Amino acid sequence: MNSKITSLLIGASACALGASAQLTVGGYGEATYSYNFFSDAWNRYKNPQNFAGQHHGRVDLPHVVVYLGYDFGKGWSMGTEIEFEHGGVETAVEMEDDEGGEYETEVERGGEVALEQFWLQKSFMPQLNLRVGHIVVPVGSTNRAHMPVEFFGVYRPEGDAKIIPCTWHETGISLWGHAGRWRYEALIMPGLDSDRFGREGWVATGGGSPYEFKIANTVAGAARVDYRVDGLRVGVSGYAGNTFSNTLTKPNSNWEDVKGLLTIGAVDFDYSGYDMIVRGGVIYGHLSNSDRITAYNKKMRNDSPSPKTNVASDAISAGVEAGYDIFAPIKVREQKFYLFARYDFYDSMLRTAGGILRYDWCGRHRVAAGVNYYPIPQIVVKGEYSAGIMRRPYNNEPSVSVGVAYTGFFTRRK
Repeated sequence: MNSKITSLLIGASACALGASAQLTVGGYGEATYSYNFFSDAWNRYKNPQNFAGQHHGRVDLPHVVVYLGYDFGKGWSMGTEIEFEHGGVETAVEMEDDEGGEYETEVERGGEVALEQFWLQKSFMPQLNLRVGHIVVPVGSTNRAHMPVEFFGVYRPEGDAKIIPCTWHETGISLWGHAGRWRYEALIMPGLDSDRFGREGWVATGGGSPYEFKIANTVAGAARVDYRVDGLRVGVSGYAGNTFSNTLTKPNSNWEDVKGLLTIGAVDFDYSGYDMIVRGGVIYGHLSNSDRITAYNKKMRNDSPSPKTNVASDAISAGVEAGYDIFAPIKVREQKFYLFARYDFYDSMLRTAGGILRYDWCGRHRVAAGVNYYPIPQIVVKGEYSAGIMRRPYNNEPSVSVGVAYTGFFTRRK
């Protein structure tokens, strides 16, 4: 749950406990252009020497989101968030590296609209709220805060989405509350699907479903705690659940000992003060039986939704960014102009088990620098230069990107 919507919900819960009903309408959106000084060929990592010096450009609508919330009164409220990614309806034709460069229609979830949130909530007191429905899983910094005014880059931080679902949303039950400087949230939900794990995204695609339903053979849990003091927020979050038995086809007796226990731990922070904003975080994950899961996935039918590639036992994502508002010393009214820099490291195949081959191109350092201009608080114009720094013999991946984004919410009380 991002921080803006969280603050709206805190206000809504207070309203629901005694004040008048209210309707909240809002959302956010991004339009971007990138010129990439590297090849986008499907096999550029297999023969890197053949793709040096190539380049290409892209335009995109990464995320366009509509949010609707309503407080019914007497502690009852609802929220829903519909997201359109890349200007489409979650089906696209892609050239698949894992399928030898063949064109393939990619379906992330059954249906035509990405319903990122839909929940009903009962607020008993600020310290205790019960939410049931489709909920954002707030593990890691990006899942907690993913609106375009909550990060400096033209695109969301790259590393988190390379190892875990982002934005991660599941149907389940959540308890959350806040007291003083503390906020907590605990969730119960279905486990991820190990059929869809792979080398490039680790468990990132395990949260979606190619079917018209989500498989729920196993139960997983997640939790988050945040503490705030003097402009600083520090949060810890985690996830645990079995993944191997949460598949459409039940494995036979040869696989009875495989659990695929997935554990994820994360620490993140942000600081605002002295005309600066600093943000950062680390996510580390471990998957048991990753070698057995690799073997099982590679035996699946060719037309199955599994990538059928090697799966690592451990993955990591770490990043930090800092920006300074150069308009602050000259006191430009309402406007802000940040100069920022960011560093990331991520590796979706940090470690492997049982002799599984590790691919060096799945990990990289990334550096970026750029600007954020806010003519008003709800609109930001962004520009950045970034470079993915690869291990040899792979080619580095620099790019120049620009974008414009908005975030806005309107609340009407009856």
